[in-house]
Amino acid sequence: MDIGIGLDHSLRLGFPEQRTLIHEAVELGYTSAWTPAAAVSRDAFHICAQWSAAAGPPGGGFTTGISVVPAPMWTAPTLAMQAGTVGELTGGRFILGIGSGSIDNPAVRASFGLTGYPVISGMRDYLITLRGLLAGEAVDHDGKAVTLHGVQLGFRPPRVPVYLAALGPQMLRLAGEASDGALLNWCAPEQIAWSRERVAEGARRAGRDPGEVQIVEYIRICVDEDEDVARRALARATIGYATARPGVSKDRGYRGHFARMGFDDALTELEARRDRGASEDELVEAFPTDLLLRAGYFGKPAGAASAFDALARGLDVAIVRVVPARSGIDAVRAVMQACRPALVTAG
Repeated sequence: MDIGIGLDHSLRLGFPEQRTLIHEAVELGYTSAWTPAAAVSRDAFHICAQWSAAAGPPGGGFTTGISVVPAPMWTAPTLAMQAGTVGELTGGRFILGIGSGSIDNPAVRASFGLTGYPVISGMRDYLITLRGLLAGEAVDHDGKAVTLHGVQLGFRPPRVPVYLAALGPQMLRLAGEASDGALLNWCAPEQIAWSRERVAEGARRAGRDPGEVQIVEYIRICVDEDEDVARRALARATIGYATARPGVSKDRGYRGHFARMGFDDALTELEARRDRGASEDELVEAFPTDLLLRAGYFGKPAGAASAFDALARGLDVAIVRVVPARSGIDAVRAVMQACRPALVTAG
């Protein structure tokens, strides 16, 4: 199992601080660094190129990746052009992760002027066309989300794997069918095993070797000598994923995922409190601790490595997604140190 580090815009770090942390991550033994992309945040492709330069010479073995780009916000050729360019800049050490970007949410579609389409078939369109373009092919494809005729990149990038963010059974099977890797999130170990089998089903149906598809996951880690400080920080980082917005289906996305893990009743109660006017601080205090520890870790630094190792079982790449307990770069460093690969593998 490889161990990567995950940093995001919520850390509020400038580029010099990010480059410093990437250099330190290499020295600590991490083999990759990952960042999510959003429609209106700093560009994740530029971030990955910066990180790769900070890690050392291209081809030095350190990989950068985006987990994930909300694909519907982009055209397939633009995504391929960006990914191929970063692939060149990093010496072939870049991975593009794509996700559905809440295309099934009417409010999101209205905000960005997007047209709705069935999520599974739409993401299949993106996978087929992106992998074809990045392989140097002239792509002809008529789909619900992507239609291209004779489109080809004007350069031939090194190999850029395309991974798919997947939670439910259909998306996991699609990852096995048509992607280079499945990007999981918020999974207990038994959920990882269940997800791997769904990916394998999709691969076998497509005549592929399931071993060709990497299983990768963010595992959120928050450390502090004051465990209550760490608990609150992790709960605050989790609550927006785990609870459904009013009027949004509780069977889909992360809300459905947590329900499959057995937390439907606890989250329904939390949503009811919110709808009765509870503040965010009140919801953070009421957030179920067992949910936090089923898919992540909060607590003292000394317990983080063994907890991470237990949560990562069954993964090909486990990513330490940093959740800082306090503001500032030192809180990020505390997580990186607590889960440094030598400690994890020693356990």
